[in-house]
Order: sequence, then C-alpha cells, then structure tokens
Amino acid sequence: MYTPPAFREDDPDALRAMIREARLCNLVTATAEGLMSTPLPLYLVPDEGEHGTLYGHLAKANPQWKAAPIGDALAIFMGPDAYITPSWYASKKEHGRVVPTWNYLAVAAYGPVEFFEEADRLREVVTRLTDLYEQQRSDPWSVSDAPEPFVEAQLKGIVGLRMPIRRIEGKRKMSQNRPLEDRRGVAEGLAASDNPVDQIVSRLIPISKD
Repeated sequence: MYTPPAFREDDPDALRAMIREARLCNLVTATAEGLMSTPLPLYLVPDEGEHGTLYGHLAKANPQWKAAPIGDALAIFMGPDAYITPSWYASKKEHGRVVPTWNYLAVAAYGPVEFFEEADRLREVVTRLTDLYEQQRSDPWSVSDAPEPFVEAQLKGIVGLRMPIRRIEGKRKMSQNRPLEDRRGVAEGLAASDNPVDQIVSRLIPISKD
C-alpha cells in the first residue's frame, strides 16, 4: 500500500482499533487461477503472534479456499472515507493552486492463510464473531439460541480461516499535510454534510495548532 510518511500509521493500538472499527474486510489471495477476493468479517486476536492473528470463515461453496494461495494473503480493512473538495480550503482564495482529494483510513495486513474444517474450531470462530457484534445489543443473540442440530448443519457449510499477520501497514489520510486553516475548512465542510460518514470523517481531521 502506497503510504507517504505524512499519512503512515504505525501505532499498534491505533492499527488494532482501525481493524475492529472497519469490521468488514476484503481477503485477497493470489492463486494459479488468478487473484481471488472475498468480503467477510474477521476478528483479531492481538496477542497471538507478533502482529496478531485474524480469524473468520467463508462459505464452503466459495472456490477461494480450494485454490492454493501463492505467497501471503492480504486482508484490506477500510475505515470511514470522504471526498474533499478544494472549495473548503482557505488557500483556494489565496492562490488557487488546489485540487480535490479523498480522505480515508485503511489497514493492509499480510500473512499466510490457513483454511480448516474442524467442527470445534469452526464453532469457536462463529461464536466469537457473533458475540463480538451482538455484545452491544440490549438483547444479544448467541449461537446457543439456535437448535443444536441446526447449528451443526450450518457449520458443515462453512470453512474457517486463520491468518497470522506477518506484516501490517496503516494509513490515516486526514488532511494532515494541509495548513491548519485548510484543515479547519475541511472539518467544517464535512460536518455540514448530510452524509453521516462525512460527519464521522470531519471529527477525524486534526484541527488543533501544529
């Protein structure tokens, strides 16, 4: 992932937070049949390995798990993003030498991917994923709420994956390279948008004095 120094995010806690908050990722593998990609939720076990380990599952009918990966797999996590118009820059009025851009958060995690079918490991993955996304609900659903024969049948239709992270890259592109007044203009412009994601991005713009 191309990451200029101004936008590079190396803090492990920030990277883990970006992965958790992104939730859905794209798992990409290179195979003899070409590139393959699947959007799916993964959870991170941060203390398993140097950079943590990702877990998840995909449908058994998905051909990606059957095609042997060439080299490491790539998990791409995208955070909130927004279009940035140069009209928000104070410097537009000064000299006009400004262009549109895009602000976003992204994490690229690389590592060997293992696919597995053991029922107990699959149950653990499904349970942990479910608990992760149900925990904030007032009446959370759990895997044990479903009839056991039904759960067992569902597990036969999926394949688990484990991906220890060998290398991780983070990018936080939030107008840090712009002058303070430009950043304030961007934050104000995004905050006034009707798009809720734009409003989230507005709060990520650094607007304190350098």
